[in-house]
Amino acid sequence: MEGVKHIVAVASGKGGVGKSTVTVNLALAMAAEGYRVGLLDADIYGPSQAQMLGIAPGVRPQPAGENAFKPLEAHGLQAMSMAFMVDVDEPMVWRGPMVAGAFQQLLNQTAWKDLDYLFVDMPPGTGDVQLTLAQKVPVSGAVIVTTPQDIALLDAKKGIEMFRKVNVPVLGVVENMSQHVCSQCGHQEPIFGSGGGERIAEQYQTRLLGQLPLDGTIREQADGGKPSVIADPEGNVAQTFRQVARSVAEGIDAQSDESPTISFGE
Repeated sequence: MEGVKHIVAVASGKGGVGKSTVTVNLALAMAAEGYRVGLLDADIYGPSQAQMLGIAPGVRPQPAGENAFKPLEAHGLQAMSMAFMVDVDEPMVWRGPMVAGAFQQLLNQTAWKDLDYLFVDMPPGTGDVQLTLAQKVPVSGAVIVTTPQDIALLDAKKGIEMFRKVNVPVLGVVENMSQHVCSQCGHQEPIFGSGGGERIAEQYQTRLLGQLPLDGTIREQADGGKPSVIADPEGNVAQTFRQVARSVAEGIDAQSDESPTISFGE
């Protein structure tokens, strides 16, 4: 893609595992490492990155030539989302092909400027948007977000298998909500189970990139438009995200320079 060196898909097989929160913090962490970073919100039905980046409702992208838009900028990121195109309360009552077409327009008609990494916040599932991304652009790799819960792991496995079928390298797994940390005493408890991220990474011969706590502060900071990497850059959560960002960069550097080819297995 013009203006983009590497595209990284951040995905999960299901909703509710904190994928969008992980995506925005991972993008901000990569920017904190000194890279030029963009963020594409590919969840057409439920875009959330506008609020997480603190971009006010009603702010619209400016044209860039006849058939493109300039991305909005927030916290040093270039960003594009369907949330910038419609009113915040307007539902997208569209069928799958329309969603895939809208995603393709956001991807290709955004005038990204000299990005080292473009993080794509994927919608839940393994459907039209995921296939459109894999088929239309060279994806450098995917990051899978899960919780330790067995039900979440079942869907995360489907996400890994989907990327493998289209020959997109899986860079690793991020285990979110790994431990609940009591705000009063600091006691840690694995509410959703333990070891799930490590098991799935071992099963699919990939890396456990990091484990993040179930902490209300992470949610409050994202809802307030200043995710953890910005709100508390020296905190443990921000440092975990920066380590994940470094691991993602290392994983991409280790990949072949060849663009992935599309190959559907039987």
